[in-house]
Amino acid sequence: MKSIVLAAALSLVFAGSASALSCKADSDAKKLAGAARTSHMTKCEKDITAACEADSVAKKLSGAAKTSHMKKCVTEGVGS
Repeated sequence: MKSIVLAAALSLVFAGSASALSCKADSDAKKLAGAARTSHMTKCEKDITAACEADSVAKKLSGAAKTSHMKKCVTEGVGS
């Protein structure tokens, strides 16, 4: 029961974050520069990594599949 609730909660989080701006686009939209941009990017990347890790756990990924998923997920979240 807990896993179903967790999966539903994560799907709502990721559905919302999929339409959100990437970290880079968000910092560009806010016109951040210098230390403010660095701080924003660092925090955003940590948040994205944690969300991707939770998604990997929810999907029960391990090994190469988890590595591939994490790389793609973080890259998409942070932006280029």
